[in-house]
Amino acid sequence: MAYTAESAARRARGRLAALAAVGTRDGGRRHPLVAAAMVLPLAIAIAIATGAVEAVVTQASSVAGMLGH
Repeated sequence: MAYTAESAARRARGRLAALAAVGTRDGGRRHPLVAAAMVLPLAIAIAIATGAVEAVVTQASSVAGMLGH
């Protein structure tokens, strides 16, 4: 019984590690588009909650400009 629980826990850790590695490069860095896709939903939610949509749009355009260079 303990062996079964141990192997299930090991598989779960492997799945979590695989999920965390989505979009990473060889050096452990994420692709910029993957990072943006991870951050945008939270940024949109915060902008709507605080009413600062214009400020977030300005900041996002600045970041997009830096990523383009």
